[in-house]
Amino acid sequence: MDKLNFFLAAVFAAIAVAAGAFGAHGLQQLTLEATVIQTYHTAVQYHFWHAVALLLTGLLAPYGKPTFNFWAKQSFLAGIVCFSGSLYLLTYLRIQEIKTLKWIVFVTPIGGLFLITGWVLLGLSFASFKESN
Repeated sequence: MDKLNFFLAAVFAAIAVAAGAFGAHGLQQLTLEATVIQTYHTAVQYHFWHAVALLLTGLLAPYGKPTFNFWAKQSFLAGIVCFSGSLYLLTYLRIQEIKTLKWIVFVTPIGGLFLITGWVLLGLSFASFKESN
C-alpha cells in the first residue's frame, strides 16, 4: 500500500469537507447567485470524490502495475488542483466581481482531462491485477 496516497487522500478529503462546510454555511452570506453557488458545489463534489480516488490508488497499489498507479495518482492530484481549484478561484472572482482573469475558465477542462486520465489509468491498473492462487 502506498502511504503517500493515504496521506494525500486524507489531506484532500479534509480540505474538501472544510470547503463543503463553507459552501453550506458561509457562501450564502457572500452571494445568492445560483450559478456561483452551483459552480462552488461542483468544485467541492469533484474534489471530494477524487480524494476518494486517491485513496483507491493507495489501496490498489500492491496489485496493479506501479506505473499505471503512479500516473493515476499524479493525474488525480493535477485534476483536483486544476479542475476544483479553478472552480474555487472562479467562484471567488465572481463574488469579488473581478473580470481580469477570464483565462481561468480554460484551466477547468484541462483539470477534467486529468481526472478522466486518472480514471483510465486506474482502470488499466485494475486490468493488470495479478491473480492470486
